[in-house]
Amino acid sequence: MTTTAGYEAYEGAGELLRALSAPIRVAIVTELAGGERCVHELVDKLGAPQPLVSQHLRVLRGAGVVRGARRGREIAYTLVDEHIAHIVADAVSHAREAHVRERGAPAHDDGERAIREKQ
Repeated sequence: MTTTAGYEAYEGAGELLRALSAPIRVAIVTELAGGERCVHELVDKLGAPQPLVSQHLRVLRGAGVVRGARRGREIAYTLVDEHIAHIVADAVSHAREAHVRERGAPAHDDGERAIREKQ
């Protein structure tokens, strides 16, 4: 039987995984693994509309995945914890490997490489 403290850790892990469940949030975390970014930088990099990026940043902030700090008229977002970058890099790497195994498609590891190089 799992202890109460152990179960609380599972609940926390579940909340983290739910916060990371949208592909755009995975992309945001991958971008933030390279350093702080403002919303407009994420919009430019991801090619997503600003309201959508802002909405997903609110979800990530609410889940304790990112934090924002005012930088002039903008807010610069960073990851709260490097563990999150590793979780996302591993998940993306796993998905790419599975895709290669299943479809024989080429794997591109630019996002994963950026996270690993930051270590």
